[in-house]
Amino acid sequence: MNSLKIATSLGLGDTLIRNSFQYKGKDLEKTVMGIQFKNPVGLGAGFDKNAAYLHELEALGFGFVEIGTVTPKAQAGNDLPRLFRLPADQALINRMGFNNEGVAAIKKRLVNWNSRGKNSDLIVGGNIGKNKVTPNEDAWKDYTICFKELHNEVDYFVVNVSSPNTPGLRELQEKDALRKIFGELQSLNTGEKVPKPILLKIAPDLTQPQLDDIVDLSMEMQLSGLVATNTTLDRTNLSAISAALSNDIGMGGLSGKPVKEKSTQIVRYLSEQTNGTIPIIASGGIFTGEDAMEKLKAGASLIQVWTGFVYEGPSIVKNICTYLSKNK
Repeated sequence: MNSLKIATSLGLGDTLIRNSFQYKGKDLEKTVMGIQFKNPVGLGAGFDKNAAYLHELEALGFGFVEIGTVTPKAQAGNDLPRLFRLPADQALINRMGFNNEGVAAIKKRLVNWNSRGKNSDLIVGGNIGKNKVTPNEDAWKDYTICFKELHNEVDYFVVNVSSPNTPGLRELQEKDALRKIFGELQSLNTGEKVPKPILLKIAPDLTQPQLDDIVDLSMEMQLSGLVATNTTLDRTNLSAISAALSNDIGMGGLSGKPVKEKSTQIVRYLSEQTNGTIPIIASGGIFTGEDAMEKLKAGASLIQVWTGFVYEGPSIVKNICTYLSKNK
């Protein structure tokens, strides 16, 4: 990414990269949650945590980038090493722990990005979370801090209560905890001149009753959308080689091909239970155009890559968009 930053800082380099990696067609444009996306392929949260590479990611053709997870205070995250490859299964294990520079520093960077006359059509989402030291009963305060600080700088918000790498965070996926967080955020949002869509990101490890609670809450709180799914703690789909590596690596969230099927099943279930009335951003095991199409057919409105980007490289957006265009 730093090499890409250098290359795109030069006029010729920027032009060459855009010509090489961007999908130029207009046929994949779509409006979701009142926002126009130039294409449905986004980059999931956790890659550009500090909004440091928006220009470079735009040059690679992403339709949208979700920054963060952003917390009120800067935090170092978990000890290194904390990102591991399982190449035999095209998977990653991460235990980042919401490492980020904090909302003030990230807001400053976003203000600079937006002050360029907004000549970019890149949609930027803000993925927000709580600091590790904040007790769960006060978690809503952290989410509201980030929401207020970033409201004018991002196009939509995602409430992240599903990372497995912050102790106790997934407990916030329970209905009452979510009702408190979203109640506070919706109250703030309705007071803004331009309310922003607020989505919930969920884990792939939820039981069916928990998924049903998510559906009920989505209707009750009038959520703008859902992001399905985060990383999994389940290791049952790993090959023998990767399972042995996983045991050596230890704790962390698994992403990539092994979560693909479960993610698609959850997207389909949520879409069916909400009658397609709530937009879903699908994430989990998307490497190719076929993978993206599978998620869209299951009911997703948009898709996000992360592990696929690591394995497939900078051509992933153009390759997926080209396939979707040919197979609409």
